[in-house]
Amino acid sequence: MAHEHGLDTHATHGHTNVHGAALHIDHGPRVLPANLSAPPVVAAWRTRSLLVGAVGVVLSLLFLITPDGRDHFARALLLGWFMAFSLCAGGLCVLMLQYVSGGKWGLVIRRPLEAMVGTFWFVVALFVPIMLFGRKLYLWMDYPTRAAVENALSNHLISESEAHALNWKHLMLSPMSVTLQFIVVFAFLGAWGGLLNKWSIDRDADPRAGSMASFEYWRIKCENLSGIGILLYSVVLTIVAIDLVMSMDITWYSTMWGLQFLVGQGYLVLAVSIHTIIRLSRTQPMATALRVTEQHDLGKFLFAFVMLNIYLTFAQFLIIWSANQPEEIHFYLNRIRGGWWVICSLDFIFHWVIPFTLLLSRGFKRSRSKMLALTAFMVFARAFDLFWLIEPNFPKSMANFAGGGISMLAYITLPLGILGFWSFYYLHNLQQRPLIVLNDPHTAEILEPEHAH
Repeated sequence: MAHEHGLDTHATHGHTNVHGAALHIDHGPRVLPANLSAPPVVAAWRTRSLLVGAVGVVLSLLFLITPDGRDHFARALLLGWFMAFSLCAGGLCVLMLQYVSGGKWGLVIRRPLEAMVGTFWFVVALFVPIMLFGRKLYLWMDYPTRAAVENALSNHLISESEAHALNWKHLMLSPMSVTLQFIVVFAFLGAWGGLLNKWSIDRDADPRAGSMASFEYWRIKCENLSGIGILLYSVVLTIVAIDLVMSMDITWYSTMWGLQFLVGQGYLVLAVSIHTIIRLSRTQPMATALRVTEQHDLGKFLFAFVMLNIYLTFAQFLIIWSANQPEEIHFYLNRIRGGWWVICSLDFIFHWVIPFTLLLSRGFKRSRSKMLALTAFMVFARAFDLFWLIEPNFPKSMANFAGGGISMLAYITLPLGILGFWSFYYLHNLQQRPLIVLNDPHTAEILEPEHAH
């Protein structure tokens, strides 16, 4: 069987641990199979993703029949887009972080990260309907000029505080301004993501591949681009989070908002990356490349993002609640009243308590089946958190969580449909290049034998 997958066989010595379980220690490095392409099963995953996407979107279109359904369709569209954007742009950020920090932890997830970055055009195309439905989401789309704001105020369509905020923030929040900002956002993502993806292929094709000169050349090149890229991306993400999420409540603001979304993206991207490589490890070449050591390291990294996510979210709550300013606390009041306390509690349990508790265990992080289940759950938990951030911004929902009726199901069907199509594109990208990076000094490290503990 080992020869069928292109692996070397090595002598092993049997040992038993204190529980009597058999342990094996390999002697000598493992050898990657000749074929490093994605296994055929990825094509089957693509087909299932396409089916989920089609069914989800078709079911969601039914909600466009009623006014309330159209409202929830627009909000669910934003949630689905933000999940896809977080995976694409967040994948770029984690990829740049890997280049800057170095280490073998990122080698096995580099191709999944590059495949996420490659979904850029899907994210750009999906932004168009967000703007088309913008009037159902944003006051700055409904009242784009000062004259429109004054007219809405005189007709009691908006409050004085909303009118003041609309006029004060007009320079940043207007249809033209937001469009220009997103041109810059997408230009950055396209340029940095395109270059890093191209250089990754060029790196393996380098005639000097395997030499120290080649290693250093590509390390410095990718590191220099990624260093400034991380700084720029922090600004870019803050703009996106303010324009599309915070501005649904035009009177609210938080200085921690962008950083909170940045950490949330890392949480989601690592969950999807780990889930992908564990599924791929059932076949070659990832079966050889993914050691328990690297999985454990990635689990610890994921745990760090879970803790940081808890810290930032609680810090924002503590600062606002302790200040007790009327213009600030309504953000949390709207999310604990009218039945929202149940959703708030579930969000805390899903998004933080469950991942934090389980990832404390060393054995859990080293178990492929358990990590597979947890990372899939964390994708759901991130979507649930976005639902809690988005829906209570609207008057009917502030008063009563159940006010949306059956049209609230759009929050399930439409994000599922969008993520289905995104996954189809993502898996297609994964098939376009070898799953393992060869021209990297850390490749030899992940092929070293793994000793029993």
